[in-house]
Amino acid sequence: MNAINTLASTTSPAEPRRVARLVQSVSTLEGGGFPVRRPFPTPGFSHFDPFLLIDHLGPVTWPPGGPIGAPDHPHRGFETVTYVLAGENEHRDSFGNADVLRPGDVQWMTAGGGVIHSEMPTERFHREGGLQEGFQIWVNLPAVDKMMTPRYQTLRATDIPQATTPDGRVLVRVIAGESCGKAARIDTRVPIQMLHFTIQPGGELLQSVPAEQSGLVYVFKGNATIGSDQRAVAEGQAALLGSGDSVQLSVAGDASGPAEILLLSGKPLNEPVARYGPFVMNTREEIEQAFRDYQSGRFGLIPPRT
Repeated sequence: MNAINTLASTTSPAEPRRVARLVQSVSTLEGGGFPVRRPFPTPGFSHFDPFLLIDHLGPVTWPPGGPIGAPDHPHRGFETVTYVLAGENEHRDSFGNADVLRPGDVQWMTAGGGVIHSEMPTERFHREGGLQEGFQIWVNLPAVDKMMTPRYQTLRATDIPQATTPDGRVLVRVIAGESCGKAARIDTRVPIQMLHFTIQPGGELLQSVPAEQSGLVYVFKGNATIGSDQRAVAEGQAALLGSGDSVQLSVAGDASGPAEILLLSGKPLNEPVARYGPFVMNTREEIEQAFRDYQSGRFGLIPPRT
């Protein structure tokens, strides 16, 4: 499968970005069987350098006893970013980390050389049920960092900077990068922006996207107009951006409600990608070694609850 990369030329004059391609997400089941919408990877579209996967969980309303998650599983060679919009998620891993993520929280886990973790509904949420929605995004690591020591960063909802445009019609949560004069508090291995916009009808914003980064905009609620070419982007679609140093985001004044948008941009690694299941490396031999290391117990075990 081929990667798609819309990297701007650093010698071109600055300009707003157009939409190079629209991608329709596909619906599938992940983990223990929870529903996700996935712009990529899909057949013929493996990744958008440096992003490897976008899974939009839900929104789904679970009955009491119904919520499910992702039991113990390994990762190596990349980072997983979990962003909870609704519900509760309990993280536990083989490095002894244990945490509960609630609405608005972000977990940025660098798997590096190898970690086993689980992502399950809390006992309370499993017992009571309710609305669940969120994202998991995989960010590739450069070859030099693929075997780094795993690390775990948590941003509580109150730790994530927020800003609004002067007219109050655009709200942004700055998970990574910068927007509206606010800078994120997360440390990333690759230059990245991860911005959550809520745009009310009639709202608009020109958001900076560094020219050396590839960028995309995923609309997960409502409808929006994206890019200098004023492309209509519907719920469940990702707009892959062309070259430039900014992107126009807006919602029509007569729209029936706000749009929820996730903007991702990052500097491409331009390195070979070998992936199989939960492992992403640079060569097939490294993938085979990852399986051997996992099967021999070198990733460790998740400690039992005390």
